[in-house]
Amino acid sequence: MIAADLRCLIAQIQSSMRLIDAAMIDAGLERDDSGDRAGSIDILVLDDVTPRYATASAALNVCRAGLGRALQYLSDSDDPL
Repeated sequence: MIAADLRCLIAQIQSSMRLIDAAMIDAGLERDDSGDRAGSIDILVLDDVTPRYATASAALNVCRAGLGRALQYLSDSDDPL
């Protein structure tokens, strides 16, 4: 039961990381709204929210790694869960 709960937490963290990645992409791309896609170039713009997204993503990555280690320790244990 503990292992299943850890797997659920890891899945939730991965979902949050995907949402942050999508938000970073949305926040960082500025497109030409003229409709002339043939001659337009997408420009990557780093705005003031991108560092916060990157920091949150890094924190979630550390959390995910820790939960993965905890899951591994439980799997290596001889004690039944």
